[in-house]
Amino acid sequence: MRKLKAAVIGTGFIGEAHAEALRRLPYVELAAVVSRANGKEKAARLGAVAAFEDYREMIDVCRPDCVHICTPNHLHMETALYALSRGIHVICEKPLALHAEEAKKMQEAAKKSGLVHAVNFHNRYYPVIHNLRNMVQDGELGQIYTVQGGYLQDWLMYDTDFNWRILSQKSGKTRAVSDIGSHWIDLAEYVTGQRVTEVFAEFKTVHSKRKHQTPEGCREMEVDTEDLAYFMLRFDGGAVGNGAVSMVFSGKKNQTTLQVSGSKMSAEWDNEKVEQLLLGCRGETNRIFVKDPKMAHRDTASVIGYPAGHTEGFPDAFKHNFAAVYAAIRGEKPVQPFATFADGCHQMEICDKLWESARTGRWVKL
Repeated sequence: MRKLKAAVIGTGFIGEAHAEALRRLPYVELAAVVSRANGKEKAARLGAVAAFEDYREMIDVCRPDCVHICTPNHLHMETALYALSRGIHVICEKPLALHAEEAKKMQEAAKKSGLVHAVNFHNRYYPVIHNLRNMVQDGELGQIYTVQGGYLQDWLMYDTDFNWRILSQKSGKTRAVSDIGSHWIDLAEYVTGQRVTEVFAEFKTVHSKRKHQTPEGCREMEVDTEDLAYFMLRFDGGAVGNGAVSMVFSGKKNQTTLQVSGSKMSAEWDNEKVEQLLLGCRGETNRIFVKDPKMAHRDTASVIGYPAGHTEGFPDAFKHNFAAVYAAIRGEKPVQPFATFADGCHQMEICDKLWESARTGRWVKL
């Protein structure tokens, strides 16, 4: 089997996570990384063959089979469109773009190209989440009534915490909603098989100004994106939902929770207990489903890499997601769908509508 050539554009935390996952796929070679600083050192550390400062030069010289876009959001569209125009498959970090209009252009270009295109909604590939989706599809939970949960972090808790995501010109109109809320909403839709049709939201910016430390000194910056958001959702299958996302929730480093209730059973998942699924029943004892390839749904077994008792977490979800994408590049159909640009575009529309709802105080339809 010919090794497929991959290239990672952007070498921050998430770019390094992509590179690490790619190294674990035996049929993929990390041919290049693109970094504006210390490229050769990063290439050596990440196991890449070559380093470039410009993604265009990298694509034209290296000709990878697939690029992974791990840059700030405002660079996603231009990078993806260039890669697609050169016949290169694309995996893009979420959110797909700055707003729905950009995302639609990316979706249309990807569809026209006939190339494989994906968004890294990796939560789909945790084994117990994968199993829960199959349980819902098989009717084990019955009719789905509600979906609730959230995504909580504290890394922007203080006004001295600063990151490019805080600025709307780089992140888009929303921050907490698009950066982590899109993960949660995609997860809710993926598990239930229902799509969001209408939204209501409340945004809050805790720090209207933040201190940004630069080489020239400390600058006070105006903040025009939300630190946290609460929202309600209506789904096309009749379910209703609510979610909370926050980057200023003290003590929570990266917690994602999902609760789904149905007419037969409920299910609860917490990524801090990543391999456990609590199943709630009315007429029988509640139970805990634990990741085990021998006990899992037959389709889920394909995304379980280790035996029961051997934890699979964040890096493994990346690996299984990318394995599915690269299988599609080779012409194989994945057992469960990875997120495409169409899914990314849909999430951008939801983010934009949540932003609109927060400003108007009204329910907004997609």
